[in-house]
Amino acid sequence: MDRKIGFIGFGNMARALADGMLLSGAAGPEQLYVCAKHEDKLRLNAAKRGITHVCATARQTAEESDMVIVAVKPYLVEEVLTPIREALRDKVVISVAAGISFDRYEQILLPGTHHLTIMPNTPAAVGAGIILCEEKHSLTDREFHDFRQLFSKLGMIQILPPSQFQIAGDLAGCGPAFTAMYLEALADGAVLYGLPRETAYRLASQMVLGTASLQLATGDHPGAMKDAVCSPGGLTIAGVAALESGGFRAAVIDALRAVQKKR
Repeated sequence: MDRKIGFIGFGNMARALADGMLLSGAAGPEQLYVCAKHEDKLRLNAAKRGITHVCATARQTAEESDMVIVAVKPYLVEEVLTPIREALRDKVVISVAAGISFDRYEQILLPGTHHLTIMPNTPAAVGAGIILCEEKHSLTDREFHDFRQLFSKLGMIQILPPSQFQIAGDLAGCGPAFTAMYLEALADGAVLYGLPRETAYRLASQMVLGTASLQLATGDHPGAMKDAVCSPGGLTIAGVAALESGGFRAAVIDALRAVQKKR
């Protein structure tokens, strides 16, 4: 794609998306235009990625770009976009601001503005992310095709109705933190019994990657995958029993419940 892509806001999620685009070759640094509140930090982050188009304002970013990715904090969306609605009217607007739905954008943006709300997660930085898309959008067929062509390089695209959007976002967005905690704990256990920490992290991460890849490739039920490595009276079932005793699965479910209650 030769489109110019603008980022209004260049925090963790925006940088993950930019990194994924650059790593996959979906976009070159010369195609990216960025702006953020703190200019010194912005210039540093842009320079690390070879991005030279550092814009002074959100308006400049919108005017220079074909596709505008809104990546400011949700409570700032209306404040940032309202003054530049005219500049956004003929652009493709992609929002990654959590909790701001299509209907809310219809109130903020000018009538006829083409926009789509998505929820990506940070593994998009290495092309292994999840890109959740709200089913309701106002992009043309061609614009949506271009969006998919670009963002499919960053990971799996999943289109969802509004009723499923938030919980899917919590699973995909909070899940990396929960999984990182599991990786750390698993490695700690291995270090306790003599494995070097760097090796423990590497093996634990590859194990999670391999297990997830196997499930996606086969579609097997996770319970069946667990059963396949649990021999009667064996080592693995002893570990599974210990996890059950510690409330492992209940704790994971409770983590998502806590996220939902926080909303």
